Amino acid sequence: MAYRGYLSTHAVSIMHPSLPFAAALVACACSIPATAASTWQTTWYAAPQPVWDSSFVLPTNIPPSLSGQTVREIVRASIGGKQVRVQLSNRYGTTPLHIGAVRIALAGKGGAMVAASDRALTFNGSAAVTIAPGAPVFSDPVDFPLAPLSQLAISTYLPVPTPLSTFHWGDQQTAFIGTGDVTRQPRFGPMQAIKGRVFLTSVLVDASATARTVIAFGDSITDGNGSTHDANRRWPDALAQRLAGRGVAVVNAGISGARLLGDKMGANALARFGQDVLAHPGPKTVIVLIGINDIGWPGSPFAPGDRTVTPAELIAGYRQLIALARLHQVRIVGATLPPFEGALAGTPFEGHYSRAKDQVREAVNAWMRTAGAFDAVIDIDALLRDPAHPGRLLPAFDSGDHLHPGDAGYYAMAAAMPFEILTGD
Repeated sequence: MAYRGYLSTHAVSIMHPSLPFAAALVACACSIPATAASTWQTTWYAAPQPVWDSSFVLPTNIPPSLSGQTVREIVRASIGGKQVRVQLSNRYGTTPLHIGAVRIALAGKGGAMVAASDRALTFNGSAAVTIAPGAPVFSDPVDFPLAPLSQLAISTYLPVPTPLSTFHWGDQQTAFIGTGDVTRQPRFGPMQAIKGRVFLTSVLVDASATARTVIAFGDSITDGNGSTHDANRRWPDALAQRLAGRGVAVVNAGISGARLLGDKMGANALARFGQDVLAHPGPKTVIVLIGINDIGWPGSPFAPGDRTVTPAELIAGYRQLIALARLHQVRIVGATLPPFEGALAGTPFEGHYSRAKDQVREAVNAWMRTAGAFDAVIDIDALLRDPAHPGRLLPAFDSGDHLHPGDAGYYAMAAAMPFEILTGD
């Protein structure tokens, strides 16, 4: 189904099991022709970030390096398939990355794996691989029948001193570090728990030829800050659960702290769009929800010396993302920026919100709703705001920091994204 014109005057009402709400939906644009795609599809992803030094206000929460240790990471697939392969990334490394062994299995509890499902991964037939600075590497395919929404345990052995230069920041998922090559161990003995990802970037499946991929491209709201830890309750997780039965993979390319125009906790959106969106096999649609950090960071502890960004600058950035997506025949859906009055008040990060900053957000949202630049627009602002106080998140959807939704808010976001808007059908 193709959508044309401005349709936001009619709200789409979708019911949460316990929380009623209405989401305003804007749709505006033309159909994009389907493109031929490989049967390999990304079923899980974590966008790589470079480490930062201690001068930044947030710690990385990972060790500076590992040596003779195994990292086990737990991930949840969105769609299933007959075979799997993984991608490791040395995107921000300045020296070769030496991998001694990688194994994949179904995940058990507390960092354990299901031993009967354990499989070794190889790289050009070898258990070990060296990844050049700045490069990724894909494993060879391995037979591994995988059901949609399965949890996987992926164990990577780092045999030599290895700076952790490429990682994914955040406390939504725990990883586990064991001593020695314990990739075959169902459960590590003494182990260290860390928050975030190390070198592991994606899992691909040999899916049905009719499978499609939707990519969520954004910041900490897409990365799931404020959701329950280790529970897969980010909005892309909830969307994956909705769409798995329809053969639609949902890829989370969110980075906490990401900005449309600025760097720090990852490269700016324009710089990483090619690697985090277009490099996936055959993406159908990208949902863009980014910009609130460009607005909120200047003058705060995150970016005390940065000047205030203007609506025109942000709009120019969105137009560039739209142009990139269209050049590659990828449908691009914009999401309005949710309210953030009171964001991080009373914390060491005070200064994120001001009325002047909020006027920038309002101007950007007004452009999204009326310009017809995106293929469709989902009005997350209208969905999450408090009708009695539109500058704030609805208390039922607020994680408590007045910036990030909680589980209910993320569930509501996923529920408010109609299938036909995401796929263009």
